[in-house]
Amino acid sequence: MRAVLFREVGQPLAVDEVADPAPAANQVLVKVARCGICGSDLHMAEGHGYVPPPGTIFGHEISGEVVEVGRSVEGVAAGDKIAVMPIFGCGHCTACSQGMPARCASMQFTSGGYAEYVAVDPTSAIRLPSTVSLDDAALAEPLAVALHGIVAARIMPGDVVTIVGAGPIGLAALFWARHFGAARTYVIEKVPERRAIAERMGATGVFLPQPPSGGDGFARHYGELPMGEAADVVVECVGRPGLLMASAAYARHGGRLVSLGYCFGDDPIVPAGLGMRELQLHFPQLYTRSEFEMSVNVLDAGAVEPRHMVTDTVGLDAVPEMFEALRTSPRQCKVLITPFP
Repeated sequence: MRAVLFREVGQPLAVDEVADPAPAANQVLVKVARCGICGSDLHMAEGHGYVPPPGTIFGHEISGEVVEVGRSVEGVAAGDKIAVMPIFGCGHCTACSQGMPARCASMQFTSGGYAEYVAVDPTSAIRLPSTVSLDDAALAEPLAVALHGIVAARIMPGDVVTIVGAGPIGLAALFWARHFGAARTYVIEKVPERRAIAERMGATGVFLPQPPSGGDGFARHYGELPMGEAADVVVECVGRPGLLMASAAYARHGGRLVSLGYCFGDDPIVPAGLGMRELQLHFPQLYTRSEFEMSVNVLDAGAVEPRHMVTDTVGLDAVPEMFEALRTSPRQCKVLITPFP
């Protein structure tokens, strides 16, 4: 089959022929319909956090069709249209029994979506309702990441929410904040193309980053903030050093600050600065099975706003060039790969 391979840090990805994956007895083989390019793939290719071995096939935001099942697999059949939940555990521990494989001591992560076929654990195969397209289903994974963060933030109807960064996770957080009844949603973003997407997805206001005038990084009065009011919940969705502390400036006294940017580097914070506002700080990771299924179900219910995140769909041959463009320019948002144009 054809696939896009990681070679080494700093080098472009390469399209090549590799052996077709053969599903083990406890796996299913999926014909990939769509796979999203995730920011974590970009981070790994740059040597941040985990550095994969040469020949690794990236891609975990996968939708497709089951074409073969291993002999010991039950509950999944050839022909099933699925979204792949790319985390799975031992299946027997307390965390797994509660639908939280991300907390399993044996948790594993599925990759390989930048290819024509991928073998996955059957527990990762989330069957799609007939009304959910394979295009939309590839958005279930980033939607689930953002949902887990929004659940941690305990957004209530009437809350004011400020989201820092309008990449795919920030836009997904905007979607869920509005879904759970936020009264006003503000987005901080400097890239014009992404600002426009946030507006199309219903943000109350979209603003350029603007540091408060206070010498300690906090506004002396909430009215100094660009949106004119402080937020009950601030969600940082960029992941660059310094932005978590900067994002705290948008929160009200006693507010909640959620780190969804997943910064891989040292990110200094000033505990006293956060403490003077009694901020609650949350570091969510991944999602539960029920949150992934909820992300599929909200698409089944007719939500169309997440589609605005998709700015391009490309075949395998175009992936190396697109991947490099995403590494150097944020003008695109969510790019989907279609191995079979």
